[in-house]
Amino acid sequence: MSGADAGPRRNSARTREALLRAATELFSERGYDRTTVREIGERAGVDPALIARYFGSKPLLYVEVLRAEHGDVAPDDLLTEPRLREVAARAERRGPVPLLRVAVQPLSDGAAQDATRAALRSRLVDPLRARFAWEGRDRPGLRADVLVAAVAGVLLARHSGAFEDLADAEVDEVVDVLLETLGGDGPAGDR
Repeated sequence: MSGADAGPRRNSARTREALLRAATELFSERGYDRTTVREIGERAGVDPALIARYFGSKPLLYVEVLRAEHGDVAPDDLLTEPRLREVAARAERRGPVPLLRVAVQPLSDGAAQDATRAALRSRLVDPLRARFAWEGRDRPGLRADVLVAAVAGVLLARHSGAFEDLADAEVDEVVDVLLETLGGDGPAGDR
């Protein structure tokens, strides 16, 4: 392969990385909903249409941001205090992200729907299913689905304004109540 052939690939990789970095920064700063495809392109210094070329859509870009942030290492399950705090804090910073939304409402883009559901399963449901199976609980898959749906619902409801006390509470308070309610590994000293 000649050096001329490697140039466009290197630029493609650089462009893809710039878009991923810009999306990560903007989703963290402004949240998912308040970040536009145009802003991601501008921050990356490229045409925003390249998001569709390299990632498919904004929701698929978000799934890729998650992969880049967390790698392929299986996360702890939601019943561990640090993991639930991490998920809640991320939801607080980024708002109602596709990973939570897909738990309660289908996405309009089929590819984004499939990728986001797969990410939801691998990041949130599967670790719980494994925990419940290891503990010998009956119906570990159903238990995991119900628990993830409950957590997603609570985190999304914080942004809806329908539940005044929930919206006004600090995220750590919400996590404490969730852990207590769901029977998780609560704050040290509580058990």
